[in-house]
Amino acid sequence: MAQSGIQNRQPKSRLVLEPHQVILRPLVTEKGIHRSTRHHQYAFEVNPLADKIMIREAIEALYPNVVVTKVATQNRKGKARRYRYRMGKTKNWKKAIVTLDPNHGEIEFF
Repeated sequence: MAQSGIQNRQPKSRLVLEPHQVILRPLVTEKGIHRSTRHHQYAFEVNPLADKIMIREAIEALYPNVVVTKVATQNRKGKARRYRYRMGKTKNWKKAIVTLDPNHGEIEFF
């Protein structure tokens, strides 16, 4: 019998990240507050090496009273910025939108 791919998956790197290294910070925006109250979705800036399974496990470890039902990720490009007479660029980053089960609690940022 074939096992599910979750148990036999190969990580992107040999690095083993702790939950606080996977989730860098919550993204608290006006749109994010609307998503959290209506759709039980929360946005986080995450480590670019983290995949969806690592993000799910980190959220459930850092917030023990929640159950994650879905994780969507986005790779965001850095923006062009000027500094005096030179052009620069902010770093690329990864965003995760985590959907929680409404029957198992919510995350309070304030």
